[in-house]
Amino acid sequence: MKIGNINLGDRPVLLAPMEDVTDRSFRLLCREQGADMVYTEFVPSDGLVRDARKAIEKMYTLEEEAPVGIQIYGHIPESMVEAAKMAEAAAQLAGGHGADLIDINFGCPVSKIAGRGAGSGMMREPDKMVAITRAVVEAVKLPVTVKTRLGWDEGSKIIVELAERLQDAGIAALTIHGRTRCQLYCGKADWTLIGAVKNNPRMRIPIIGNGDIDSPQKAREAFGRYGVDGIMVGRASFGHPWIFREIKHFLQTGEELPPLSVAERVALARRHLALSLAVKGEPRGIFEMRRHLSCYFKGLPDFKETRIKMVTTLSTEELDAIFDYICTRYA
Repeated sequence: MKIGNINLGDRPVLLAPMEDVTDRSFRLLCREQGADMVYTEFVPSDGLVRDARKAIEKMYTLEEEAPVGIQIYGHIPESMVEAAKMAEAAAQLAGGHGADLIDINFGCPVSKIAGRGAGSGMMREPDKMVAITRAVVEAVKLPVTVKTRLGWDEGSKIIVELAERLQDAGIAALTIHGRTRCQLYCGKADWTLIGAVKNNPRMRIPIIGNGDIDSPQKAREAFGRYGVDGIMVGRASFGHPWIFREIKHFLQTGEELPPLSVAERVALARRHLALSLAVKGEPRGIFEMRRHLSCYFKGLPDFKETRIKMVTTLSTEELDAIFDYICTRYA
């Protein structure tokens, strides 16, 4: 699969852009674990235009992450164009890598974003969505991609027609999450419409499927049954960055990798912590990876008390001691 000049190989597996999740440390770890491409957290276009520090910080990427996409969102065309230009120039940020592509977020369903017409709120204004997309494509030289949903609600699943219009606006690839905005993250993702877009003979760009990919078997089904060019893994990567390695191995061999040992999970948690501390320092680096720490050791018996200690401390030394205890207790 190619996005512009970016060759991601056959059946690529991508890390979904997720707010407060896909920071630099997690992107690096997922690349190490086999993700073919990663994306930044979504960056607000109005924040970039206002020169907001946090928004600009999200655009900083490293060479080791490449290929990496910077994702932007917003509902004001002029701000989106300016944000795209800033994302294209992100390599100038303290010698960082910058972006290999720019992704437009038309998929985030949370009320504070969709409610003001951004993210998946744009599904109610498809003409405006297409106009913003075309303006961004014309404003930058990097490939522009879009991530969106099936529609606003059950009665307005417009994705098949909308996909053609977005392609005509000049995007280089389209990622589709198999739910409507009103579903949020509830219910089962509907891959039939993703497949309908992919099998539309008028579609020429790569189609990437997203939604409920939480096992190697579901990844294989997405490729085999629905014919997508790539798949994107989101929530299933929380505290489970090795899912990319598991999926890639299964796709290549048809065999499952053996489950990671407790010692291997501890080693990955320590690696994640070291990356997070290097990026954000202490205690922020610990605080902001808690959602991952609570997931690294799912399934261990009688783990509740240890988990509580692990996600409440802000001390590196205490976390090291907890990791040592986990290795000893569950070896």
